[in-house]
Amino acid sequence: MESYDFLLFVAVILLSTKIFSLLSQKVNMPQVVGALLVGVLLGPSCLNILHETDFLEKSAEIGVIFLMFLAGLDTDLEDLKATGKSSIIIAFVGVLIPLGSGFLTYYLFFHGERPDSVLFLESAFIGTVLTATSVSITVETLREMGKLRGRVGASILGAAIIDDILGIIALTVITSFTAPDVKIWVVLIKIVLFFVFIGVCGFFVFRLFRKLEIVYGTKRRVAIYAVSFCLLMAYISEVFFGVADITGAYFAGLILCNVTETKSYIASKINITSYMFFTPIFFASMGIKTIVTDMSTELILFTIALLLVAILSKIIGCGFGAKLCGFSNMDSLTIGVGMISRGEVALIVAQKGEQAGLISDSLFPAIVLVVIVTTLITPILLKLVMQASDRKQAAQCET
Repeated sequence: MESYDFLLFVAVILLSTKIFSLLSQKVNMPQVVGALLVGVLLGPSCLNILHETDFLEKSAEIGVIFLMFLAGLDTDLEDLKATGKSSIIIAFVGVLIPLGSGFLTYYLFFHGERPDSVLFLESAFIGTVLTATSVSITVETLREMGKLRGRVGASILGAAIIDDILGIIALTVITSFTAPDVKIWVVLIKIVLFFVFIGVCGFFVFRLFRKLEIVYGTKRRVAIYAVSFCLLMAYISEVFFGVADITGAYFAGLILCNVTETKSYIASKINITSYMFFTPIFFASMGIKTIVTDMSTELILFTIALLLVAILSKIIGCGFGAKLCGFSNMDSLTIGVGMISRGEVALIVAQKGEQAGLISDSLFPAIVLVVIVTTLITPILLKLVMQASDRKQAAQCET
């Protein structure tokens, strides 16, 4: 007999994620935290109401593809050009230090428990998770304090965009090595060919959508063409180049991000579909995979260590990068703190790693807890640092 449990699961997820997201917002927490908690509370960790199913997994996959497509669409290339050199330096240093720190943390904790080749890939993957930056909370905090349009705010935004691109490239390289018969030169050639394909495809598709913008304006068919393009890019990336589907989706959004009027229309239509159905399922499914009751003492210690590394590596890495660009000590610290939050980007990377066999289910709680804590503390630390900076400037003006 055919089971209709998936209908009940979806109804519970959509309703509960919305309620918890609103509650999170009421207490000045990011909505993503509420959505994650739904999966944890209603999943196997607590009430055991929700379980992983093939339908939920496939829906979550579409949700993550839409999230990355929207991230690409939301990229402002003009802002990226404006911050230029400083954003690139901050991003590079802010990726290298978390990558290396995450690698060492995992390697030291699990050295001797796995073959060296497997341990190396897993360590590199954990480092890649820590490279992610989600600045949506930082943006709100900066806007609230009137600091978003300054040099510090622009550098944080620009560096975060480059961070995500570098993280996606790192994820692509690492997941490509998971096949047992993999050859390094084949992987590298495929990745190079993928970016050549992106360049050629982007050249023609961008011009096609510019023409569609002139002929059809903001008709619904344009949004349908964009979604089809996104899904095709995700499929081609995975099947033909061995690159993660989210990478194809992200670059699909990046190709269309400068189709000015149509971009906003496409994003608004996909937002409705994504945030009403697919995205809540994605975040809830991440929570369902987070089985905190099975955490061993070693895993709890690893989670604490990973959390400390996640916080300090961004402050030190991005702060040092900012210092190299001529920022003051307080501004450098502000930039480092503003880049702490991992948010949904780290969850997306974690999901791809789990699918590629780079992390086990037991490690999911560690990553989710890192995401939740870094997302919660970033606005608190950022306000404290910026208030201290303002007091320092006021004291200097008085003297």
